[in-house]
This record gives sequence, C-alpha cells and structure tokens, in this order.
Amino acid sequence: MKVLVPVKRVVDANVKIRVKPDGGGVDLANVKMAVNPFCEIAIEEAIRLREAGVAAEVVAVSVGAVVCQEQLRTCLALGADRAVLIQTDAELHPLGVAKALKALQEREQADIVLFGKQSIDGDNSQTGPMFAALTGLPQATFASEAKVADGELEVTREVDGGLQTIAVKLPAVVTTDLRLNEPRYASLPNIMKAKRKPMDVLSPEELGVDLAPSVEVLSVERPAERGAGVKVESVEELVDKLKNEAKVIA
Repeated sequence: MKVLVPVKRVVDANVKIRVKPDGGGVDLANVKMAVNPFCEIAIEEAIRLREAGVAAEVVAVSVGAVVCQEQLRTCLALGADRAVLIQTDAELHPLGVAKALKALQEREQADIVLFGKQSIDGDNSQTGPMFAALTGLPQATFASEAKVADGELEVTREVDGGLQTIAVKLPAVVTTDLRLNEPRYASLPNIMKAKRKPMDVLSPEELGVDLAPSVEVLSVERPAERGAGVKVESVEELVDKLKNEAKVIA
C-alpha cells in the first residue's frame, strides 16, 4: 500500500506575520518557513501506517517554488521514503494545487492520500476536498483516528456535534485534525539520511496542468487593534454597555 502526503510550505507558526506596506500580501522577506503543522500530522500518520506494516511506501509531495525542497527534506528526515516537487513559481490557489495533485495521483496510484485539514496561512480547508472531488475518491475529513482493515479505512471524524465514525473504501482521501497524533522530531542521523533519499522534480507542463489562478487577491490587511477593556460594577452595567455601546445584544 502506498500513502501520498501533500505538504505545504508556510510561515513558521511562531513568527509574527507582517503585511506588505502596499497591502499586496504577507511579507516573506527573511521569514522562517516550515512545514504546515497539519501536514506534519499527516506525515506522522503515514509513517505510523508504514511502521505498523499497513503501508509499504510514504511519498511526500509539494507544489511550489524550488525552496519547497527544504520542507520536503524535512519530511524525508521524519521518515518519508521519497519526495516529489511539482515546481512552479505561479501564484497558487487550492483548485490549482488540487489539479496538480490529481495529475500526480494518476501516476502514483496511491491507496491513501493524507492531507492536513487546512494550512495555517490561507485557512481554506479546500485542497483536500477539491482533490477528492476531482479524482472521484471517497473522503473522510477532520480525522482524529484512522484504522485500515479489510480494504476499508475506518475514520473517526471531529464534527460540530462531537465524533462521527465512518468507513470508506480504498483508495481514499483523508484530511487530518489536531488530535490524530503528535508528530515526532527528526533525529540528526535521519536528517543526514534524508539528503540521500530520492526527490523527483516535475513541472506542471509535464503533468498537463494549468495552474493559472481563478481568484484574485485585492488586498491584505492586519485585523484592527483590539481596544482596552473596562471594568464594570454590576451585571446590570455590563448588560447596558453590551446593549447600548457595543450593540452586540438587543
């Protein structure tokens, strides 16, 4: 069984985001980048499936510029067997990435495609479901537990009302939630071994994919600064302020 894990290069979660002065996007100059945290969870789950004897191969894939090789090497150090970079300098949006991954899946024929449920930059939660729709594969989103048995994948999903357990036939698409596992750290020996693991570089043209964006970002701005709070002497005063000043209750 083969597991394909798409990963995204994002600004490190501990970095304070800066917006470009012209509002054209996030300033990435001299900013530490990392593997998207939800993608790390997906990589960890794929490696655990291999360690349990369920999967034979774990393939990490990223869509983006040549610098994405850094994050793919991290995935190889964590335990992925090989990596694929679909290299492009184009502006990327979920649908374009899903199309590129669909073309790669047609080559790889993975049994499970493990996505992080969302990226911490766009927060769209769209690429995994779009990929499932394009490929026609069954999907299980927001997974907090996953088990493979008898050609099916049993997934416990985190939903608004609690937990939902479903079974999907393989091949299938899964998007991982926070409580699925705790990602490991890469050891120094594995970091050295990762340098020798194979990494294929493909272009969108080789895959026959057009990554032209269908969405235009008009402007990016920071949220408004939160004002200072005030102390109130009673519940009645609090209700009055919420009603007449904040106007959040009727």
